[in-house]
This record gives sequence, structure tokens and C-alpha cells, in this order.
Amino acid sequence: MKIPVFVSSPTSLSIAQEASRTIIVRLLSDNGLESRALGQSDYPTELPLREVLTIAHRCSGGIILGFEQIRAETGIRKPGTSKEAALTAPMSFPTPWNQLEAGILFSLRLPLLVFREPNISGGVFDEGVSDVFLHPMPPGKLSTSSKASLKQVFQKWSAKVRAHYYEA
Repeated sequence: MKIPVFVSSPTSLSIAQEASRTIIVRLLSDNGLESRALGQSDYPTELPLREVLTIAHRCSGGIILGFEQIRAETGIRKPGTSKEAALTAPMSFPTPWNQLEAGILFSLRLPLLVFREPNISGGVFDEGVSDVFLHPMPPGKLSTSSKASLKQVFQKWSAKVRAHYYEA
């Protein structure tokens, strides 16, 4: 039996994003873990946010995948404040569900892994917000050394997931 892990990820991904997600899900499986996600492995019978909590309660770890879902080419940051500023470069945003699901997983004290694409920031994707190290999203094709490094990250994290599973 594989240990369930909640994976926060948008359901609509580009081909490159899906390749990155596939690498992560494969590493979960290679470590004896099972990906659980609302709208992918589990479908709501209640309100979606309540369903996320229900799924998360049955998991022993969580992964947050910060994929770009919205890109703003122009805009104003912090309008109406003393720090108001026009965007000087495009700004990327993940799905808001990443923030909600990360908060639920964090409050359940589950071991977390957080990955983000290069231009993703804010909330759980900001450095120093939690005790979780932020990892760059793996590209669809990994070099041998990058693959070895990523495997090491998963092995260390999966040890924490197993400890949580067997303590519960």
C-alpha cells in the first residue's frame, strides 16, 4: 500500500508543465507514495474546499506545485498606497488554490515540498514565509545530476512523510 500525499496543482497545464508534474508524480510513486488531488484522483461530493480538507486529513504529506496560471503584462502593484508602482515586467500568478491548500496542509502539520516556476511569488511562494525550502520546478527533461539531486530531495522528504504516517 502506498502512503497518500496531497498534491496541489492546477488541472489545466501546458505540455511543459504537465511534463514537470509527471516527473514529480513519478518520484512520488518511486518512493512508495500516492498522489491525491481534488479533481484528479478525488472528486468532490461536498463543497470543494471542504473536500480538500477531507482529502488532506487522509494524507501524510503535501506537495505544492506553483505553475503559472495567469500572466499580467501590464498593471499596477499596490494601487492607492504609498508603494504603488507600475509593473515593469510581466508578472505571473499561480492558481489561488495553491495558497488555500498550502494553508490547510501547513495547519495539519504535514511535511511539505514546494516547487515553483521561475516567476511565481507571493504567499507560500515567498522566501522565509514558512520553514519549507522553495524548490525550482523541475524541467520536463532533467540532466543526470539534476535528477540525482531531485531524487535526494524526495528521499529526505519522504522519510518525514513516512514518520508522519506511522505516528498517526
